[in-house]
Amino acid sequence: MNDNVILIGMPGAGKSTVGVLLAKALGYDFIDTDLIIQGRLNNRLYKIIEEHGIDYFLQAENKIVSEVSADRTVIATGGSVVFGKEAMEHLRQMGKVVYIKLGCDEIKRRVKNITTRGVVMKKDETIEDIYSERAPLYERYADITVDVENTTIEEAVEKILSLLE
Repeated sequence: MNDNVILIGMPGAGKSTVGVLLAKALGYDFIDTDLIIQGRLNNRLYKIIEEHGIDYFLQAENKIVSEVSADRTVIATGGSVVFGKEAMEHLRQMGKVVYIKLGCDEIKRRVKNITTRGVVMKKDETIEDIYSERAPLYERYADITVDVENTTIEEAVEKILSLLE
């Protein structure tokens, strides 16, 4: 069960998009933990956060991701998964953790629908605030860091594949 590839990084970094193509290139399955959370809690991410609050969401994410079981799978995680210690320990045991690193300016350019995207952020927080809080956590948990600044999706996949070899 440790032959999986786990993608972590900021919302908008391309984890899900890159993940699908990476899974195809590896001949692996693909899982998006945000979709698993939505399915288990029977609601969209932003609605869960809106109705129950950030703490509830983070606890649910930590628990649900800690229970994910997969083999030969690329797993795209939500950007806030790094706040869940148990989830991250579980994911690290499951395979290689790859940090999809992208600069804050590019994240801001890509993430337009922040309110309906289900991004865990307090009322007065900015993308810069989230970035500075999360980047050190991504760095700490990553086995491999892939800088995808100024790269196409295909180039990002190629970079990851070469670093996994």
